[in-house]
Amino acid sequence: MTSDATVAAGSVTSDRAAILKIGATAGLLGGVSIWIYEIVVWVNIQHIMVLSGLAQNAVGLVFGNATKASLGFGVASVLGAAIHFGFAAAWGVLFATIWPWFRQRGYEATFVALFYAVFAWIVMHGAIMVAGPDHPNYYDPSVIMSGFMSHVFFTVPMALYIKRKLP
Repeated sequence: MTSDATVAAGSVTSDRAAILKIGATAGLLGGVSIWIYEIVVWVNIQHIMVLSGLAQNAVGLVFGNATKASLGFGVASVLGAAIHFGFAAAWGVLFATIWPWFRQRGYEATFVALFYAVFAWIVMHGAIMVAGPDHPNYYDPSVIMSGFMSHVFFTVPMALYIKRKLP
């Protein structure tokens, strides 16, 4: 026979496993969504980035443009995609971790995701500013709005996936 403590410990472990799996998957979904937004808006409408530089963008923001240039197109693209999707998965796991608290209080996932987008943008871009000088002008209103909107396109699909999949 199993004790109540064993059953409870097993459910906590399965909850953690579900949070990691669902959160990481949702983060990857959000990572794809943000890139679709950036292709449509940043590349094709605002012309602030070229399509071939999308994956490399993370390398320049994290390590600087000199490092990005020294790595070459292929390596910078692979490393940039790894950075992008690594952070996306981590943000997804964090949202999946906090979501049950909001769900229990009756909040809608999309509503929480909007605030999470702003929080994520502030944390990510604050860290980028600390990492080095190779970042966009974060005082430029168009950069701020584009950044916030890209994070909305990241967090909303991510949150809706988590809401649907997390038991």
